[in-house]
Amino acid sequence: MKTVLVPTDFNVESLKIIDSLVVTNKPQDIGIIFMHAFKLSDSITDMLMLSRRSKDYENISDEFYAQAEAYKKKYPNHIKFIGVEYFYGSTVAAFKNFIDGCNATCIAYPKEYNFKAINKYSINPNTLTKRCGCEVFEVDINEFSSEEKLFETKMPVEGEKVLSA
Repeated sequence: MKTVLVPTDFNVESLKIIDSLVVTNKPQDIGIIFMHAFKLSDSITDMLMLSRRSKDYENISDEFYAQAEAYKKKYPNHIKFIGVEYFYGSTVAAFKNFIDGCNATCIAYPKEYNFKAINKYSINPNTLTKRCGCEVFEVDINEFSSEEKLFETKMPVEGEKVLSA
């Protein structure tokens, strides 16, 4: 089984990467971990409360969880699990430990990945993933979209030539 780490801001659109990951890794089973990175605060109180980070999970909408569950049901034979993790730190060494702890075999970004902070401590994971030594690749989330077009449904604009059979 392959475990893929996917940096995200937990918007529902980021789940579209699942279709591409399943199709490109068939017949191998995959586990997917959506992650977001935070720098550690300088406050000693924040450091003591690090184990009580349930507040960070408030950044994830119920819709995100519902869509993730729908993907699990859509690909029951290919997805072993979909998880959510937070990385707290800013060093490559700490990030390598995080990757080992997650048993991640690779990191996948959507092709047009744009970092969006979800709070003031959010950090862009690009700097960490480039130097962590783990395989990093980009995935075109539109290439294997679950919404297949069977035929063109666009209405012709006035003045356009329409072919007739």
